[in-house]
Amino acid sequence: MTELKERAWEIYSNGQTNITEISRTLKESEGIESDVEQIRKYLSKYINKRKRNQAIYNEAETVGIDPENINHYWYKGKSFSIHAKNAKEEVSFEEIVENIVNDMKGHEPAHPNYKRSNSKDGHLLVVDPADIHIGKLSQGLNPGDEYNNSIARERVLEGVKGILDKSSGYNIDKIMFIGGNDILHIDNPKRTTAGNTPQDTDGMWYHNFEVARKLYVEVLDLLMTVADVHFVFNPSNHDYTNGFFLSKVIEAWYRGNKNISFDGDIRHRKYYQYHNNLIGSTHGDGAKAADLPLLLAHEAPKMWSETKHRYIYTHHVHHKTSKDFIGVTVESLRSPSGTDAWHHNKGFSGSPKAVEGFIHHKEFGQVCRLTHIFY
Repeated sequence: MTELKERAWEIYSNGQTNITEISRTLKESEGIESDVEQIRKYLSKYINKRKRNQAIYNEAETVGIDPENINHYWYKGKSFSIHAKNAKEEVSFEEIVENIVNDMKGHEPAHPNYKRSNSKDGHLLVVDPADIHIGKLSQGLNPGDEYNNSIARERVLEGVKGILDKSSGYNIDKIMFIGGNDILHIDNPKRTTAGNTPQDTDGMWYHNFEVARKLYVEVLDLLMTVADVHFVFNPSNHDYTNGFFLSKVIEAWYRGNKNISFDGDIRHRKYYQYHNNLIGSTHGDGAKAADLPLLLAHEAPKMWSETKHRYIYTHHVHHKTSKDFIGVTVESLRSPSGTDAWHHNKGFSGSPKAVEGFIHHKEFGQVCRLTHIFY
């Protein structure tokens, strides 16, 4: 049958382009029993494919690609996309993997290795720059409410440094950094939140992501000079997907660093035990505040049984609330972000702009609140 195909292509190349006539000619000359229509169907697919291949070869020769080195259609031409390979440069799969790994190793960040000593009178410092909203634009409908990426970065760095300064009188042996919580203002290129609510924005979504990434790295590098850090991620309503991706980028950035640990999954409520303290955190747009204590007991029963002082830090509302429930204190945090047009129109303004922190003693629980307010 291969000879029949080659004979058909030879006739076609000599100017007879009617495949039915080619089939009839071959039936008569080769004494084929099949009828002309069956022969035509058989030859038609082959000739059309051969025609297409010939056109690809012609295109390759036109642009200077050796037709014998074509294996995929990746070159973008007028009629085709062709990929050409040089057989002399072929490498094995193992070599490709090794090259990629070696290349990645060359870009691995170098982190200092801090050696810590245990202290009987140590404290946990909770650093919680809440609702930063990188990408948010506020043009100052109220005095002092101007806000953009530059102001956001300056406030967070100033606020974290202010918290560290205010905590300097305590022996800090561990830092809990609470991240997420609307670190980004939008969740997609359409400038809307995860729930598709339009927002006033400063900068493109990818630029805002980079601003947030660099800010987190700068803050965490600073905190690790004081004590080892436990990073907790709270998913949130403005940036439910991009905030999660950002936390994973940060976790990858510090891979192999023994001075930082991560709790970065998508669970809405996170819990952390520091000796006699049980500390929960959540964005605040999910379960009601009154339900959080029982949820804590249900979701972290072992930690509950091993601790006496229990706290849940919430966010989302951009203002201070604090209430003692049975066995648990629930507290919401202020935000450093300005009041945008929507919040101004609704009358949600006037709350102090701040970054907050808390100090927990190993045995006696929360012993200090730290607030860095922006005027």
